[in-house]
Amino acid sequence: MREEAAGPHSAEEGGTTRDGRAAHTTVMLAGDGPCIAQARHKAAAFLVQARAEHDLPVSRRAIDLTQLVVSELVTNARKYAPGPILMALRITGKTVEISVWDSDPVLPVARAADAGRVGQHGLEIVMAVAQSFEARREPVGKRISVGVALLDAPGLGSAAA
Repeated sequence: MREEAAGPHSAEEGGTTRDGRAAHTTVMLAGDGPCIAQARHKAAAFLVQARAEHDLPVSRRAIDLTQLVVSELVTNARKYAPGPILMALRITGKTVEISVWDSDPVLPVARAADAGRVGQHGLEIVMAVAQSFEARREPVGKRISVGVALLDAPGLGSAAA
């Protein structure tokens, strides 16, 4: 695993840094071994650091959902695409944008809900918890981008964990 940009860059209101850039980090994952657990850990650490060091509002639920989304996306990348995986996290406004790149150009297709189906519910789960979802081909491979709300909807709890 190689981290391209350490931690969330110093951020102010709205999830942006003092110079106007979004708080972000990018991590290169080997695509084998413990990369799924590493991705989950990096995602949680990024959000905890953004909350603690930069006073950005990040709920416990946002951290949990981000780890779930990262786990599903990196699992799919590891399963279907050979080689490295690139994960980028960016806080913009009230959302953490999760982007996972892999070398397979085939775009994922969400299946219809089927309680009797064993497995292959990952994309269905991601789309159910996401504020936004985009899958697009890149010059090499594809990129899946998902937005997760940093704050809970009313009645779901507070930003403090």
